[in-house]
Amino acid sequence: MPKRYVVQLSDHQRGLLRALIQKGNAAARTVRRAHTLLLADEQQPTRTIAAMLHTSAVTVTQTCKRFLTADLEAALYDRPRPGSRRKLDGRQEAHLVALACSMPPAGRDRWSLRLLADRLVELGIIETVSYATVRRVLKKNHTQTVAQRAVVHPRGERRVRRPDGRPARPVRGT
Repeated sequence: MPKRYVVQLSDHQRGLLRALIQKGNAAARTVRRAHTLLLADEQQPTRTIAAMLHTSAVTVTQTCKRFLTADLEAALYDRPRPGSRRKLDGRQEAHLVALACSMPPAGRDRWSLRLLADRLVELGIIETVSYATVRRVLKKNHTQTVAQRAVVHPRGERRVRRPDGRPARPVRGT
């Protein structure tokens, strides 16, 4: 049987949780945790709360435990997750986009992703960069205009696109 954590909310905390639920623009996970704390404050059993909210008893217990060991914010919201830091900062991305929009090297009709990556290293803008990072940055920046047409993608564009960049609809037989 899970350890029982007795939640006692102040009137202010109860008001904050009800306001959060009634607003309707919070994440579903946050709303469920708010409901969990309100029901736990009413001294509902863990299994009953879990059944009412369609979650597990462990989730209810963990939410109550976080509230008691930390605070209301910790119980409602997740801690930031460690992700890898960006490979290129804003200045380096701007250099990449400008380079992709410039004239390709002599003897080439277009820039390839590998050529762009190599040129960034040659210019000393970054120590190392992969062509996959170059592709992600160009895709993220929506460089559909000049840069998109000026870069050769490794496997080519397999899909037909409309001039605005959205996928074309299939042709239906009559």
